[in-house]
Amino acid sequence: MKKFILKGTVVENRSLNDSYYLLRVVIAPEVLKQGFLPLPGQFVQVEADVSGAFLRRPISVCDFDEHKGLLDLLVQKVGIATHQWADYGQGASIDLIAPLGKGFTLESRWVGTSPLLVGGGVGIAPLLYLSKRLSQQGITPNILLGARTSDLIVLEEEFAQYGHLFYTTEDGSKGERGFVTNHSVWQCKHSSIFTCGPLPMMKAVVALAKKGDYPCEVSLENRMACGIGACLCCVEKTTEGHLCACTEGPVFNREKLLWN
Repeated sequence: MKKFILKGTVVENRSLNDSYYLLRVVIAPEVLKQGFLPLPGQFVQVEADVSGAFLRRPISVCDFDEHKGLLDLLVQKVGIATHQWADYGQGASIDLIAPLGKGFTLESRWVGTSPLLVGGGVGIAPLLYLSKRLSQQGITPNILLGARTSDLIVLEEEFAQYGHLFYTTEDGSKGERGFVTNHSVWQCKHSSIFTCGPLPMMKAVVALAKKGDYPCEVSLENRMACGIGACLCCVEKTTEGHLCACTEGPVFNREKLLWN
């Protein structure tokens, strides 16, 4: 897939809570005409544009409107760059390399008719775009979102457009109390499972997928610097050897991952 180095223009910067905000960036028509079309599970590398921050930041594609050229990025405030972007106003320019990585499998015969999407933290981002694309294929997924507390659950209205929405919170303030792996939705049969979020959560989801013999894809959140497989800081140990998550992933089939 062709990669682009481009300038995007911020058209909306929406604060979701104290931790998260949604950057909406418009991509120029001439770039769209050249075939710019990110897939669910792919990511972009955003130039930090902050003194003392030299590396680009990897951000998952949260949504993309190919007709309007609107790219949505869910950003968590974790460092100087992501805190500064939170102040970007309409018209601000951001430098992107995109789209990067390998995305989720979208073929209907692999996904099946009753997929389960499991997300936590900022890891819900690629699952929103995935749920949208599945909905466009006539597939209505079950979507399970987990957080420590209800205040940290975001993009509920957006997810609700595309699937059946379920929640867990550790304090019981929304949905079922506990972790995503304890939710009663696991009592249902699923055709496939897709997950992204904190590593312990994903490992627990993969364990349940193995137990139920479900096809499962995992979007890793390994630390990435270059995004093109040159720096080797995102290497993941797999059945095929050590692979760069930024080029051979970030989405991997559970069968490739050497997780206990």
